[in-house]
Amino acid sequence: MTSTRPYAPDSPLAVLLALATDTVGPDETEQREDAATAAAHHVYNAYAHTLASVVDACDWQGYPSVTVDGRRLEPAAVAWLDGGAWLHHTLRITVDDGAMDALTLVVPCTCRRGYVDILLDTEDALIEILTELAPTHGRSPHITDAAVDCHSIRTAPALYRLTS
Repeated sequence: MTSTRPYAPDSPLAVLLALATDTVGPDETEQREDAATAAAHHVYNAYAHTLASVVDACDWQGYPSVTVDGRRLEPAAVAWLDGGAWLHHTLRITVDDGAMDALTLVVPCTCRRGYVDILLDTEDALIEILTELAPTHGRSPHITDAAVDCHSIRTAPALYRLTS
């Protein structure tokens, strides 16, 4: 195999190949930073009177995209709230809708065996959820007579657990 190019360094093909190399996409560090920035931006704009007053931009930890069981998970960010609760933010990207913010509140269950994840859509909905969680100190009420309403949060894949 020859190591010389069969084209001139300033040819149109050389320029196009250089463009393709430059547009491969963000590396893991950029994905982490972008995920944390997107989360902070969404909270600042959509939850200005609640979450934005207690979760700073520096509280978000970004994670790069990963592929699990053939499914690509977009970069995400998490912010620890204490007491076993945290926020998870990602962009849900679809062909029809494009990118949409997805903010999830993850809280432990009162049974202490699992967690409940609650997709947040508005600040008013967050206030309602927090009102329901207040009597149990931030834990999701578990109804023992009903089918189990909590589940264990699976451990993230090894790539997702990497810290910056």
